[in-house]
Amino acid sequence: MIELEAEFAAQLPSGVDAFDYIMQLDGEMFRDIDNRRTLRFSLNDRRYFLKAHYGVGWKEITKNLLQLRLPVLGARNEWRAIQRLQQLDVDTMTLVGYGERGLNPARRQSFVITGALEETVSLEDFCADWEEHPPATKAELRFKRALINKLAEVSRRMHESGMNHRDYYLCHFLLDRSAGAMKDPVSIPRLSLIDLHRVQIRKHTPLRWIVKDIGGLYFSSMRIGLTRRDLYRFMTTYKKKGLRDTLQQDGKFWSRCRLRACSLYHSFYNELPPAS
Repeated sequence: MIELEAEFAAQLPSGVDAFDYIMQLDGEMFRDIDNRRTLRFSLNDRRYFLKAHYGVGWKEITKNLLQLRLPVLGARNEWRAIQRLQQLDVDTMTLVGYGERGLNPARRQSFVITGALEETVSLEDFCADWEEHPPATKAELRFKRALINKLAEVSRRMHESGMNHRDYYLCHFLLDRSAGAMKDPVSIPRLSLIDLHRVQIRKHTPLRWIVKDIGGLYFSSMRIGLTRRDLYRFMTTYKKKGLRDTLQQDGKFWSRCRLRACSLYHSFYNELPPAS
């Protein structure tokens, strides 16, 4: 099975097997581990990202099953997640093509191709100096509030639809800088959610996976100088409730998210997290 955008397919060399050609593409390598490659390549002056999977092997499948976890067998997760986020009107990568072949789950090959997200910066990098140089002007503060609201809205929309990310950190949000967003703090920031390799999609998202996502996002923001008011803004936007209501009705949930974040912080930095 293979699906390619017509414009992209027309650029492939004639007389070649498209699946074989794509799986052997070369470019700027970003990851090459565990029978999986991620690279950026160019075709007729357009840049793309390819994630190619060459089969996880029975050892990896068995290890996941023994840990009571469903193994990720290939790129199918990624392209299904992109399609689902697009249905939810959540900014993400542009799907250009995907394919899968092989019945043996341990040797199944698959790929996903997306358009390169140009002129973007990860939120981790964008917010890196906020702790020492916090947003101070009215425009900067308004833009920070807009970012927090957007993160909360994306998180809520995803979780309410039955999705969870499993690697939900600031570094996996790319902020678009091409449309003059920094010059127009009134506009809604365009944040593209990426790294969808481990996304899970169900009818309903189990609470423990929501806690894992929100806890991970909180952990990744613990060193950017967020204020208590910033945290409250996220909480009220995510729950669509007033502050008093969400603190009273969802207190146990927020405590679990903070506990998860603190545990990650201690494991990563080997020190206690900052007070908030």
